[in-house]
Amino acid sequence: MSMQHRGLRSDLQACFSSVQSAITSHAQANHAIIKGKIVIDHSPGQSGPGKSASVQIFSCTKVDPGTGKGKLSHIAYLKNGKSHKHNGTKTTTYKLKFYVEPDFGNPGAFVIENQHKYKFFLQAATLHAPDNQAIHFDCRSWVYPIKLTKTPRIFFSNKSYLPSETPSTLKDLRKQELISLRGDGTGERKEWERIYDYDYYNDLGDPDIGPENARPVLGGSESLPYPRRGRTGRPKCRADLSTESRPEKINLDIYVPPDERFSPKKLSEFIGNSIRASLHFLIPEANSLLEKDPHFRSFDEIRGMFSSNKSRKVEGWLTKKLQKLLPEQLFKQITRASKGDPMRFPEPQIIANNDLAWKEDEEFGRQMLAGINPTRIRCLEAFPPKGKNGKMSSITLADIEGSLDGLDITQAMNQWRIYILDHHDYLMPFLSRINTSSVCAYASRTLLFLRSDATLKPVAIELSLPSISSDEVNRVFLPAKEGIEAALWQLAKAHVLANDSAYHQLVTHWLHTHAVVEPFVIATRRQLSVMHPVHRLLDPHFKDTMHVNALARSILLNAGGILEKTLFPGKICMELSSELYKEWRFDEQALPKDLIKRRLALEDSDLPTGCQILFQDYPYGLDGLDVWLAIMTWVKDYCSIFYKDDDSVKSDEEIQAWWKEIREVGHGDKRNASWWFEMNSRDNLIQALTILIWTSSALHASVNFGQYAYAAYPPNRPTLCRKFIPDEGTQEFAELLIDSDKYYLKMLPERFAITLSTALVEVLSRHTSDEVYLGQRQSSEWTDDQEVLRKFEEFGEKLKEIEQKIAERNRNARLKNRWGPAKIAYKLMHPDTSNVKNDGGITGKGIPNSISI
Repeated sequence: MSMQHRGLRSDLQACFSSVQSAITSHAQANHAIIKGKIVIDHSPGQSGPGKSASVQIFSCTKVDPGTGKGKLSHIAYLKNGKSHKHNGTKTTTYKLKFYVEPDFGNPGAFVIENQHKYKFFLQAATLHAPDNQAIHFDCRSWVYPIKLTKTPRIFFSNKSYLPSETPSTLKDLRKQELISLRGDGTGERKEWERIYDYDYYNDLGDPDIGPENARPVLGGSESLPYPRRGRTGRPKCRADLSTESRPEKINLDIYVPPDERFSPKKLSEFIGNSIRASLHFLIPEANSLLEKDPHFRSFDEIRGMFSSNKSRKVEGWLTKKLQKLLPEQLFKQITRASKGDPMRFPEPQIIANNDLAWKEDEEFGRQMLAGINPTRIRCLEAFPPKGKNGKMSSITLADIEGSLDGLDITQAMNQWRIYILDHHDYLMPFLSRINTSSVCAYASRTLLFLRSDATLKPVAIELSLPSISSDEVNRVFLPAKEGIEAALWQLAKAHVLANDSAYHQLVTHWLHTHAVVEPFVIATRRQLSVMHPVHRLLDPHFKDTMHVNALARSILLNAGGILEKTLFPGKICMELSSELYKEWRFDEQALPKDLIKRRLALEDSDLPTGCQILFQDYPYGLDGLDVWLAIMTWVKDYCSIFYKDDDSVKSDEEIQAWWKEIREVGHGDKRNASWWFEMNSRDNLIQALTILIWTSSALHASVNFGQYAYAAYPPNRPTLCRKFIPDEGTQEFAELLIDSDKYYLKMLPERFAITLSTALVEVLSRHTSDEVYLGQRQSSEWTDDQEVLRKFEEFGEKLKEIEQKIAERNRNARLKNRWGPAKIAYKLMHPDTSNVKNDGGITGKGIPNSISI
């Protein structure tokens, strides 16, 4: 136990002993009573703590001269709890009665000690002061047995204070709580420890298994920079002391602090969704590994994945393999679930209304504006495209001028109507390592023309490979409707989509949301007290993020994990992500600045968002700016309540320490970047918080929850290609001539990799039933500040207006990109404020507050 923890424990013990002299009997006439209730839920099959848990409350107004802290009440025990079940969650409510001195005042914090043998999840508490004022505590954290933690848990009321305004009774508790959360940076973290510290991504490989499982450390170097993750402190590998060891089996209990762990219901639902995905796909298709032909033989066979009623029974060799990989309890759950009735799996939307829409060029272009990766496309600045090394693209004027609807290239460029999806420069240095006997990848540039109806028409695709004799070898493909040219064009689009799929998963989704936000979570817990107004503002936007990221490192991002098995970069997936972190800028996570940088909007200081979008039929950009403005307005209103001027930001010691730690530690590899905001004004604080909330909520939702609709059907978004495009005169070219569909199917990933990636996007696309959406809170009593609650209600009303605007846009037949040939309405920026009874599931809409899956 660290010195900080010992200090906190001894201080609390002193508080406990001092109360004995202040209150000698429950029956004394000279006392007041404070009533309250505590709500907990606990894991299935476990009893509540009952009298094994005790509570004491701290005064917010009366100082105990012996401790310098708020006076403590008499101890009250949890007893006579009443249990009930709601939406699948069993909760128990305990009514409490605290005896206090007559001048005790209002409670400001309470301390709870769990003598039970099990942990429990503390939802909330409410205390009624002597004047009957209700004081709320939004707890939502695990409370572990005292025999493990050695220190009781403290919870502070929902009242927010800047550091300088903290009541004297709570100042020491506020400081000591933050000190205890930081730990001392040593030792392996245990499940019950509430310690927030940083580490590199040094836990992805496992060189003790063999050199093929070694992976480089990401973060802490110029060559491989990366955001920091939460420290777990496991022992180092024997074969490489820079790498942290990994559990032998898939571990769903990887360490995250108790406040960041899933609730019992969320954990149960997550495991259930994962099992469901496994049974839908992995188990019935596992036997394909034993077949002579590992590929799908027809498009109808791929469609069969979504309508099969095969038995999901786990048999034979697969049972043994799963038993070695999975913890015993998880293995039992899968085998038990596999004996149930077979279930049909829903059709992905991309083929539900038009099973050939994915082949159409208009749909190919539309998804760059309204699909799951709408943040990569940009307006071309100069023709022909030029790489960072100065080398020009091989696409010529002759290739595209006939496809510009009567314009010449100068006219099209002057009207900002030539666009590019660029997956070239960052990939070229890696292709020689990526391309193996089982993967065939190009770097790509795709040029598109913005037609008068605002649809994007692809006009050329350039595919590039490195060459020993020259810088690179380029092939240019042009659109065609029939014959061998049409077949080659379809293959070229597949290679572009494989590039885009990997970029989406590794960069747009993982790096630009999950990974870059985690350091902000850690810094907030370490430097901002739960009483700090900014902590209270950000808290719902960090829900479950560290736990999701820990699970991702355990089964998705690791050596041999799902992403390495399904995406074309394979073993260098995370190295590629690190390379693209070099380009990341926090300020460019702001939607207006991102749109301006990509030349999809013009700077306009007269508009509230600061920019004017170039064309109205860009669903992600148009809906996104509405949501961005709503968030920015709410953040501005909130901060203006607590910060009256710039000096109040500069003098806020916790905010200054928070921002310094984010820059210098959490994103330490970017510490010297000139683009970081100076935290010297209220406007800069508002801008930083708006970016952070936007990233955690709307940006993540827009690139995550549509994955099943688009990526569950592999021909629409292949994750890798197993064949290059054949040259004329070769045997493979002859095969393409004979049966282009068969060649295309053989170019797709093998059957097992396809089913694995489809299972993944099923889990990622699901909302859980405990989701809390933008403009909502888990409790209406999350703050006791009535002005804050009024501004928050205005925020919710603005989001409802945005939902109506989105519905109107989707009804506008002139806005073709909002539906496209696939007939998928764009709802990924739909906040879903009306979802009162949330059943979760794959809805293709809804903006959760946080990166919670």
